[in-house]
Amino acid sequence: MSASITASRAVRTTGRMDALVAGIREAVGRGLPPDLTAYLVGERLAPHLGTADLLTDEQCEGDPERYRQHLLHSEHDGSFSVVGLVWLPGQHTPVHDHVSWCVTGVHEGAEQERRYRLMPAASGTPAHLVATEDLVNEQGSVCGFAPPGDIHRVWNAGTERAISIHVYGADISRLGTSVRRVYELPADR
Repeated sequence: MSASITASRAVRTTGRMDALVAGIREAVGRGLPPDLTAYLVGERLAPHLGTADLLTDEQCEGDPERYRQHLLHSEHDGSFSVVGLVWLPGQHTPVHDHVSWCVTGVHEGAEQERRYRLMPAASGTPAHLVATEDLVNEQGSVCGFAPPGDIHRVWNAGTERAISIHVYGADISRLGTSVRRVYELPADR
């Protein structure tokens, strides 16, 4: 991934972020399978999207070179992390998948997303990606997924800044990224 995580262990927070983290902690603490955990986390995230008091001004800052990731919270036991992604117009990820379940909510603006399915090599055909869905995730939208089947590419196709909140079932402060693998395979569409 071309963007690096910005933060230290002592992340400046807001009261609303503290409330969101408490809700996520409760959902993750149930010990349910990843898909159900992601669903519950999405329910906890949705009411906070678009509110003016969720992020600090610093956590809304972008980087003119690439999309910027702000580590907002890393749970002490490594069970989840909250990351804010700031996208300036035209910024994008490579095609990638994740190390754990993930829930994403659009806080400001909109994100484009293209999802893929990996087609393994077979009968002389090399491995390749098949685009399965194109989405525009508007402010307030929430989606969640768990590996396998979480291959996608995300970008800001708009003319204004976009901000999304990502919750991962992993310790991003330790891993440095949520990305498991970047795909550099041919893709249809």
